[in-house]
Amino acid sequence: MRRIKPVSLLAAVAVSGSSLLCWTMNWFTVTLTDHEAAADAITVTGETAAPALAALGLAGLALVAALAIAGHAFRIILGILQTAIGASVALSAWGAIIDPVGVSAAVITETTGIAGEESVRALVDTVAPTFWPAATLALGLLTVLCGIFIASTSHRWPRAANRFQATRFEETDQPRSSISDWDSLSDGSDPTSR
Repeated sequence: MRRIKPVSLLAAVAVSGSSLLCWTMNWFTVTLTDHEAAADAITVTGETAAPALAALGLAGLALVAALAIAGHAFRIILGILQTAIGASVALSAWGAIIDPVGVSAAVITETTGIAGEESVRALVDTVAPTFWPAATLALGLLTVLCGIFIASTSHRWPRAANRFQATRFEETDQPRSSISDWDSLSDGSDPTSR
């Protein structure tokens, strides 16, 4: 039971960090038809194919920091948010997988100087995907599962340490002093009513 929290936090860090890693990798190699471009093969990174991945990965890492100190009810909310982040990662990857030419259009236009969806699509001969779009899709699904796991097991996590709990020191039955009277006034109580 005590291992649920560290395992959940470690899993959340792993999937969010891996999403950031995928964002930096080469996703597609686009080969152009005969054209006077400087290169007939263009490499498309995750930064171009799925630009939202960086923000989603960073949001997932920030979520882990909040989970480390959150109470039970807030952990459920953060688990649901983790699920939404995972779904967004998966949708970003899926969008790139089903339309690699569309997500590569900006790089193709930058390389060739030709703009317009139909013109860009006419330039493309082949698109060779790498391992990274599928890996990102799998990471998105794992992030969804991680969020569901966090939300459903949050009641079994150990309570937050006392250093995160509000503490109020009460006066014991000791004689009154002028200092304690001033402290009582600062706390909002009348020292003469004792």
